[in-house]
Amino acid sequence: MTKPQNNSHETRQVVRELLGAMTEGREVRSWLKQFGKLERSRFAIIKIGGGTLHDELPIICSALAFLQKLGLCPVIVHGGGKQIDDALRSANIETPRIDGLRVTSDQAMPIIAATLREASLGFISSLNAFGAKACFYPARNVVAKLLDEDKFGRVGSPTSIDFAAIDAITKRGELPILTSVAIANDGREVNVNADALVRELAIGLKPQKIIFLTPTGAILDENNQRISVVHLKSEYETMMRQDWLVGGMKLKLEQINDMLSALPLTASAAITRPDMLIKELFTHSGSGTLIRKGESIEICHDIAKLDLAPATKLIERAFGRTLNDNYWQNINFEFAVTSDSNRALALVVKQNEQLYLDKFAVLEDARGEGLGAAVWRDLRTAAPNLFWRSRIGNPVNQFYFSEADGNAKIGDWQVFWIGDVNWSGLQQHLQHIAALPDSFVTTQL
Repeated sequence: MTKPQNNSHETRQVVRELLGAMTEGREVRSWLKQFGKLERSRFAIIKIGGGTLHDELPIICSALAFLQKLGLCPVIVHGGGKQIDDALRSANIETPRIDGLRVTSDQAMPIIAATLREASLGFISSLNAFGAKACFYPARNVVAKLLDEDKFGRVGSPTSIDFAAIDAITKRGELPILTSVAIANDGREVNVNADALVRELAIGLKPQKIIFLTPTGAILDENNQRISVVHLKSEYETMMRQDWLVGGMKLKLEQINDMLSALPLTASAAITRPDMLIKELFTHSGSGTLIRKGESIEICHDIAKLDLAPATKLIERAFGRTLNDNYWQNINFEFAVTSDSNRALALVVKQNEQLYLDKFAVLEDARGEGLGAAVWRDLRTAAPNLFWRSRIGNPVNQFYFSEADGNAKIGDWQVFWIGDVNWSGLQQHLQHIAALPDSFVTTQL
């Protein structure tokens, strides 16, 4: 009985450490709850490039050991490009690349396999030193077909994976460590692209998260700034045409789009740095670039065309309160920004001939998907001049402060605005907003 108690105490200590390290305690608890409902093998797949593994090994091991103490066992896939280059150079073997794939001769394949196996075992040894338990997942458990032996040599594409073996490893509380070597139909080892392996793993496991650890830690825009969220449904084609999206990152976005197209809407991919892995997993804002399949965001200007039943349900779930019976009849409706799934909504009305954000409702899981950010972005475009209010102490106020051009504290309310305002009548309008009646049924104590 002593050992489980100690483990439980250690887990509580780790959770306290996680909550103490982040300001977004509510978000952390939400993600822990979501992850706790999943089978261990369906928590996350983490892809680590060979160069990143080499340069950031202690940071990676520390983060993975931390996750394991929380009872989370991501499936790990690592590459070894840098290590392979060094090994083949020492053996005087040239391996040119065609279409981004390393041409792999019969002479090169044993060296590649040995190098990757050595990298895996070194990785596992380092994880053990950090208190983590990991298990090498052998190449024989992945079957691949040769792409074009005349053109690429021993290069294949994964066709089947022994998922029962992965499940068995995670149920033991260990981290499965996979690398890009498989067995071809002829029984010999074959080199596979690590991202292609991640795709097959994702289709089979359907994990909550798929994380790519890279040195840049994000997709960067033309100003070298981080792009926080990409919704593929609405942004993919435009992004792929941009001159600033080049090389490996363009290929990675293409591969992620292909992978997510075969997964449920709830699945997501993220690109981040090793030192930001924990924040990426446990906060809605993340730390790198979150990539989702996305869904359509629409603007409705006619309340008769707005489906009020799901809109009411969304608002009441998001606020945890019941709307007044006559709520929809009493608002001076202007437009609503809605998502396909009815999990995010921005409702804009007129107050004193000024646009007023009456409700901004986003379900908890949609925040983690970046859906709320997408609705907010379209809201800002549709309403360059906008007022709204929020209760003092509302956790979302931190976001509102960062977005607003101005704000004022009036009674129990923080009133915000964006855009040009009539300064002579501003104070009177702010008082009007603060005095607006409650939209929800008053609870009698």
